[in-house]
Amino acid sequence: MIKTAIIVGSTRPGRHADSVARWVLENAKKRTDAEFEIVDIKDYNLPLLDEPVPPSMGQYSKPHTKAWAEKIASFDAFVFVTPEYNHGTSAALKNALDFIYAEWNNKAAGFVGYGSAGGSRAVENLRLVMGELQVADVRAQVLLSLFTDFENFTTFKPNPMHVTSLNTMLDQLVSWGTAMKNVRGLNAPKQFRPVQVEKEMAKTSVS
Repeated sequence: MIKTAIIVGSTRPGRHADSVARWVLENAKKRTDAEFEIVDIKDYNLPLLDEPVPPSMGQYSKPHTKAWAEKIASFDAFVFVTPEYNHGTSAALKNALDFIYAEWNNKAAGFVGYGSAGGSRAVENLRLVMGELQVADVRAQVLLSLFTDFENFTTFKPNPMHVTSLNTMLDQLVSWGTAMKNVRGLNAPKQFRPVQVEKEMAKTSVS
């Protein structure tokens, strides 16, 4: 089974992203074709990008970057839970995406957005970023409205219809995540293989 991270895409006090992520996990755990885990970027205390070398070079120097990279490298797919701030995703999530590079490559992503317009513009913003990170994003998405899915704009009470949208997105995500895992496998071209695979191949050749 593929491993999927449900990424909490906000660090703001009073955020809604954590309750939305728990709802995603509650429904995702009913599946038997993938493993799911909540990953909260708040737990990693990432400052504004402070690596002196571009992340695409893979020369991480800061302990917080290495911890973040190790965590993301362990997953095959991602569900990004994003608020919409000023027609885009949160600065905290964009910063977390920008910190690393290869650990995102050739994996799959789905989106759960929320906001006054359902978070649709934040999701579209993230789709542009996914292309540059070499992440395959699925078409289906979940859009939650602050007007109808949050009581008094605070307490998360999603319309039951969103479960159908969530399951459709997860169906696509698991399918694409499984396919992309094969892309990153031992038989894949070197440029598609993650660092972990390269290390394992090196160990095998030595022994």
